[in-house]
Amino acid sequence: MTHSTEHRTAGEKMAHIGLVPWADADFDLLLKNNAPEMTAHLGGPETLDQLMDRHRRYLALSMLDGHGRMFRITAGPDAPAAGSIGYWATPWQGERIWETGWGVLPGYQGRGIAAAAARLVAAHAAADRARLRHLHAFPAVDHRASNGVCRSAGFTLRGPCDFEYPKGRAIRCHDWHLDLRTLSRASS
Repeated sequence: MTHSTEHRTAGEKMAHIGLVPWADADFDLLLKNNAPEMTAHLGGPETLDQLMDRHRRYLALSMLDGHGRMFRITAGPDAPAAGSIGYWATPWQGERIWETGWGVLPGYQGRGIAAAAARLVAAHAAADRARLRHLHAFPAVDHRASNGVCRSAGFTLRGPCDFEYPKGRAIRCHDWHLDLRTLSRASS
């Protein structure tokens, strides 16, 4: 199932932002997102083996009901991939939550695409059969762009926290939170 919305950015025509379920052909997008400028706040680029493992995990999300989904972000009906976004179940402070994360390629940054995709993925998470109540994002405290995406997408800042990413590496993040019940009520 593809979800989409139209989004107007400053000085641009209406852009069609869509989420397309992650597919085997999307491995190339992982390679593009693995550039040093794209991974500076995430511990740096991954090895090819790590990327292949990540790709398999992304594909598996579509097969496991109630575990989340990964998507390719599109910025137009015939446009190439603009980035990736997803949500997955994770334990956080004694609760099972949805966590979200994204990467928008440099040529598409600064146009509101990530915030529009975050709103779409939040709606998708709210409708997920697992019915988890909260969606969280954990951008590094010094990552202005991703913190701005959270703000623009309607998340509430809960404050700084320590978060492990990648496994074994603690980073200082902001815990952004969205109560998915408010989305469910708003769409009813």
